[in-house]
Parts: sequence; C-alpha cells; structure tokens
Amino acid sequence: QVQLVESGGGLVQAGGSLRLSCVASGSIFSINRMGWYRQAPGKQRELVAVVTSRGAANYADSVKGRFTMSRDFAKNTAYLQMNSLKPEDTAVYYCNADITPSGSAYGPRDYWGQGTQVTVSS
Repeated sequence: QVQLVESGGGLVQAGGSLRLSCVASGSIFSINRMGWYRQAPGKQRELVAVVTSRGAANYADSVKGRFTMSRDFAKNTAYLQMNSLKPEDTAVYYCNADITPSGSAYGPRDYWGQGTQVTVSS
C-alpha cells in the first residue's frame, strides 16, 4: 500500500517561514514527478511546485522567489521551503506524486497525501 504523508504545516505570521515535508512509503518501484498543490477555502486546488525525476523544478508564478521545492530521492521525500509567507498563502497544502508500485502491471499512478494546513496571519 503506497501512501503519502505530509507534515510541517502550522500557523505563522506574515513574513515568516515554514518547511513542509512529504514522505512516500510502501511498496514503491519508482517515483516520477512529485509536487505540491494547495487549496484555499472556496477556491480550486492549484499547483504550487513540482520536481521531476531528473530534479527539474517548476513553480507557480505566485510563489517564485519565495518557495523552494526539493527532493531526497534516496528517502522518497519531498520538501517545500516557504519563505516570506503572505496571508494569501493560507491553504491546505497537498503532496502529489506519480508512483509506480512494486509489482504493478499498470505503470505509474497518481497519489495524494491527506493535506496539511498552512495559515498565515497578517
């Protein structure tokens, strides 16, 4: 059973920093893309950042220069370092990954974590 577990959310003042972590566990053959999404109340879920299996990173324009996503390939873990946080960054942050389970005959599947709340006060 493959699962993604996020941690690191919380309450922070504007201008502060948080670091989110996402660990992929279970019977995993390979992980391709890993990404972070967020969903604010009343809004659609949006892509925040993604890192490919080759380590290339892409960011939403709204977080460029403030957020940095990284991966520890050996630990099947992704991180999102969030600096200079703004109240508009308040959302539930979800980890997403394209994972091929061990022994799967169907190739990669899309997995989601349960989400972690980030609240930025003004």
